Amino acid sequence: SRKVKSLRLRANFWESIRSGFVKNNNSTQLVEPPSIVDDEEETEPLLPVEFTLVERTLQDGLIEEIIFSSGGEIDVYDLQGLCDKVGWPRRPLVKLAAALKNSYMVATLHSVMKSSSDSVSDSSEGDNGQKQKEKKLIGMARATSDHAFNATIWDVLVDPEYQGQGLGKALVEKLVRALLQRDIGNISLFADSQVVDFYQNLGFEADPEGIKGMFWYPK
Repeated sequence: SRKVKSLRLRANFWESIRSGFVKNNNSTQLVEPPSIVDDEEETEPLLPVEFTLVERTLQDGLIEEIIFSSGGEIDVYDLQGLCDKVGWPRRPLVKLAAALKNSYMVATLHSVMKSSSDSVSDSSEGDNGQKQKEKKLIGMARATSDHAFNATIWDVLVDPEYQGQGLGKALVEKLVRALLQRDIGNISLFADSQVVDFYQNLGFEADPEGIKGMFWYPK
């Protein structure tokens, strides 16, 4: 059987994420990335990964972990609820599921609440045990691609309660780096006017040769 290898995470990527997080009154800790694989393994295909991006202690003593995943499954009801929170128009669940299935890459952020007591085991029952395992979807971004030259980023969204902490920046940067590592260099997206500055700060720019995009809408 093949040995699963961690996705290579470059130092400058982590520095860019580190600088994007906003400190608050709670104790926040950015967890270091997984170890880099050996040089002789550079030609191995890059696989989906999951790791703790942020860990912080809340005022009630609970520990919150923000888990990044590039290959986990998403419950369409959770995604629909997240879209509702950010005020997006409702889309049929069947189409949401199809969009996820047909995406080249889907990145997610989940919030996981844990008890600060080491005595609480994974098999705990009751309210405390349930709270320890509480997990909710707080962010998502996805990309479609021809798997060779081009990719387009879609549906970047973060729970309003978690906005302003650099999580959206982390999602987009992660997608861009993963696409570049797969030798896909033409990466595009469509930005509403109110978020143009956000994407420009991530290195995106308007077409320097003029507007080439054209759209057809049913009348």
